[in-house]
Amino acid sequence: MTKHISKLLTVLIFFLLLACSKEQTENTGEKTATSSYIKDNFTKKEVSITMRDGIKLHTTIYAPKDTSITYPILLKRTPYSCRPYGENEYPSRLGPNKFIMKEGYIFVYQDVRGRWMSEGTYDNMRAYIPNKKSDQEIDESSDTYDTIDWLVKNVQNNNGNVGTYGISYPGFYSTYSAIDAHPALKAASPQACIGDFFFDDFHHNGAYLLSYFRATSVFGTPKDKPVDTAWYKTPDLKTQDQYQFFLDAGPLSNLNKYFQYESIDNPSLRKEDLVDDFFWQELIDHPNYDSVWQKKGIIQHLKNINPGVATMVVGGWFDAEDLYGPLETYKTIEKHNPDNYNTLVFGPWDHGGWSRDRERNAVGNYYFGDSISYFFQQEIESRFFEHFLKNNGDHESGLPEAYVFDSGKRRWSTYDSWPPENVSKRKWYLNGNQKLSENKEKEDEISFISDIKRPVPYTEDIKTVFTPRKYMTDDQRFAARRPDVLVFETDILENDLTLAGDIHAKLQVATTGTDADWIVKIIDVHPSDTEESNDELQDHLKMSNYHLMVRSEVMRGKFRNSFEKPEPFTPNKKTEVNIKLQDVYHTIKKGHKLQIQVQSTWFPLIDLNPQTFVPNIFKAEESDFKTQTHRVFTSSYVQFTVKNE
Repeated sequence: MTKHISKLLTVLIFFLLLACSKEQTENTGEKTATSSYIKDNFTKKEVSITMRDGIKLHTTIYAPKDTSITYPILLKRTPYSCRPYGENEYPSRLGPNKFIMKEGYIFVYQDVRGRWMSEGTYDNMRAYIPNKKSDQEIDESSDTYDTIDWLVKNVQNNNGNVGTYGISYPGFYSTYSAIDAHPALKAASPQACIGDFFFDDFHHNGAYLLSYFRATSVFGTPKDKPVDTAWYKTPDLKTQDQYQFFLDAGPLSNLNKYFQYESIDNPSLRKEDLVDDFFWQELIDHPNYDSVWQKKGIIQHLKNINPGVATMVVGGWFDAEDLYGPLETYKTIEKHNPDNYNTLVFGPWDHGGWSRDRERNAVGNYYFGDSISYFFQQEIESRFFEHFLKNNGDHESGLPEAYVFDSGKRRWSTYDSWPPENVSKRKWYLNGNQKLSENKEKEDEISFISDIKRPVPYTEDIKTVFTPRKYMTDDQRFAARRPDVLVFETDILENDLTLAGDIHAKLQVATTGTDADWIVKIIDVHPSDTEESNDELQDHLKMSNYHLMVRSEVMRGKFRNSFEKPEPFTPNKKTEVNIKLQDVYHTIKKGHKLQIQVQSTWFPLIDLNPQTFVPNIFKAEESDFKTQTHRVFTSSYVQFTVKNE
C-alpha cells in the first residue's frame, strides 16, 4: 500500500512540475514573440535630450517602421529605468497595454533627471517652481515641456499630439506634465499617481509606514553619474518574519545602520546617526508636515491645468501604496478646473493591477471576476488615447465622467460625477456590547490595553515584503479575536447597503499616555453559509464568515489637530480624533453585516507609536515606549457616504 501511495505521489509531482514548466514556457514564449513583434515593427533609437539648463536626459524612442502615415506620441517618464538599454535590445511590451502597442503610436521612454542613464541630480518628488525666472530654475514640468518640444520637432512622422501616462511614480510625472503644459500635450493619464509623500506610500496621516522601509534605498542611494545597472541595494533582513525583525529592532534610530553605505576602516568611530541615504535622512529631518513636504506635494499645484489637456485618473480600490494620490488628484482638478475634460476610473485592483495581462482579477485572497483589466485596457484606456491623440479630441469621447467598479456586487457602474449625486451621509455609532447602530445609545466607554511588546499584526502571514499589497483584502477574523481590537457590528442586513464615497471616523477617545495611534477598519462580514471557492484563497481560509477589509486608515494621534504642529494628549482626558478614510464603492449585500474594528497598533505596516509624546519618532529612545490603556467612548461614530436606492 505504501509503495502504491509513493508511486502515486511521484506521478502527481511529475505532472505538477510539467504543468508549471509548461506555464513558464508559455509565458517565456509569449514574451519572446512580443519582443520579436516589436523588433519587426518598430525602429528603436536612443537619444539624449538637452534640457534648458544643459542637463541631458536619456530617452528611448520606438517608432513604427510604416512611415506612410503619422502617429501620436505616448511618453512615459520614469525613475525606474527605460531598459533595455542598447538599440538592438527590445522590451516585451510597449505602451500602457498590449492592445495600444498594435494601434499605431510612437512610444517614448525617458529616465528622469538624475536616474539611471540621465544626467543631473535626482530630487525625490522634486518641488514645482511656479513663475520660473531663469533657465536654471527647473522642475519636472519644465523637463517634460523641453522633452515634448524636442520630440515634436525632431521625431519623424509624428502628428503633433502627445500623451503622457504612468503608474505610481511615473503617474506622478504624468500629473506633473499637465502643469504649465506644452501645447502639443493633449492627454495625460496619471495612474496610481503619488500625490504627497506625507499621505502616500511612506506616511499615512503622520504615521510612518515601516512596511516601506526596504524601498527607501531605491530612492535615496546617491548616484553621481549615468549608469545602466542598479546602484542601490535593498536591506537584507536575514529573516522570513518581518514582524519579529522589526519588533526586535526597536526604535527607528536602530535602523540607521542599514543606510550607512560608505565603507570605513573603523566602523566603531562612526556616529550612529550619520547615514548616507539622502531620503532616509530627509525622513529623519522632517517628521512633521513642514514646508519641505508641502512643496514636494503635487496636489496643491493642480489649480490651473491647461484646458487643452484631457486627464483620465486611474486607481485601484485596494491599492495599498497610492490610494490618496489618484483620488485627490481627480478631485482637485475637478474642483479648480470645472470646464476641463477630467475623468476617473477605479476598479477592484491592487497597485497597477489594471495593466497586467491576467484573465482572473483578484487581490490577495479575494476574487472579483474575469477580464476586468482587459475591459479597462480595451474599452476605456485605449479609447481615451485614441480620441484625444488621433481623433478630434473634443469632450464627447463616449466615456463617462466616472467609471467605477462596485467591489461588493462585482460589476461596473458609470456616473456623471464622483461621488454620485444620489448619495447621503449616514452615521453608525460604536455602541456597547459590540453593537454598531444608526441609533446612539447611552454614553459609555470601552477600554483596552495596548501592549507595546505585542502589537496587533496587519496580516497573519509570516513573510517579508518589499511593499505590502495583499493585506488590503485580507480576512480580518484574526484581528477581531484579539482583546486589543474593538469590534462593532450590525445585525444581518435586510437590504443592500452601497457605500459610494469617502468615510469619516469621528472618535472620542482617551489614553493613559500622551500619544497613540488610532486605526479604523471597515469590514464586510460574509454570511456563514458562503461556499464560494477560488484559486486565490489560502488553504487555511474559508469564505464562510470571511471578514473582507473594505477600507482602513490610521491617524497618528499627535497630528489630530495639525500635521505641521503635533501636540500631546492630556492623559485620561476625553479627546476628539477625526480620521478621513479614502473613498470606496462597495455594496455590503443583503445577508452580510457591516463591521468596524478600532485598534491602536498595526504592525509592522506602520511603526510603533511610543504612546508617549516624542517630537521626532526617528529619534525616539527605547525608554519612550510604554504600554498604555486606551478608551473609546460610545459617542464615537463613523459617517459613510451612502448611495440612495
